[in-house]
Amino acid sequence: MARVDTQALVLRVVEFGESDLIAHLLTPSHSRLTVIAKGARRSRKRFPGALDLLCHVSVQVERRRPQGMARLEQARLVEPFAALRREPGRFALACYAAELIDRLAPEGAGGPEARRLFGVVLSAIRALQEARPDARFRVLLELRLLAALGLAPELRHCVRCGSAIAPGPPVPFHVGEGGPLCRTCVRSGEAALAVGLGTLRALEQSLRLDLAQLPRLGLTGAALGEARSLLARFLRFHVGLALRSESVVDRLLAREQIPGPGVAPPP
Repeated sequence: MARVDTQALVLRVVEFGESDLIAHLLTPSHSRLTVIAKGARRSRKRFPGALDLLCHVSVQVERRRPQGMARLEQARLVEPFAALRREPGRFALACYAAELIDRLAPEGAGGPEARRLFGVVLSAIRALQEARPDARFRVLLELRLLAALGLAPELRHCVRCGSAIAPGPPVPFHVGEGGPLCRTCVRSGEAALAVGLGTLRALEQSLRLDLAQLPRLGLTGAALGEARSLLARFLRFHVGLALRSESVVDRLLAREQIPGPGVAPPP
């Protein structure tokens, strides 16, 4: 990469030295890019309002040395997503999504996967400006981001033998293997999360819906609690630690919990 002109979403910004900023960007051309903005803290004229968290920007990036950090030469604000910053729940959930992508998106990986991931994240941030930031939206957002990263759990077939999961009692979901187990493949005493087949079907359906079509999805009550627990454990397995924004999201979205019997609190 010598010079790249591309769109980007600002995932993280860190102060560096006396006047520089290091920014983590999500781009459709190289997935996640870590860049240094020289002198950005000393003068706001070079990057006017463009290096704030979650901003959609147009950037020019150069790598002058093969082993050095890419340098951000220009950044122009495209969308500030001001509506997100006026509501704590929306902003917290958007920050959580940005932190999740910053942890899991590959550095410098291009191709159709990078373009798809950028499109999904940008669409999700736009949808958040209008959505009710509740537990159901969070579940669908997490699942959509995992799918865009190529990490979505299996939801219909046994991850060991490939057979379709038959109707019946709650299905054992193996977090480490990434999906449900049929009655034949589950081993006695094996640690697995019990999930209703209806919950798995609702999550599978959600991948075919836009986030704006959320009201069409019947994920409430006990099914919402199961889905929340499943995705929380699945994400912890892949990320390996608790995200810094997670506790804030848990606290703020608890106030927006969808009523219904058997709703489990976030783990």
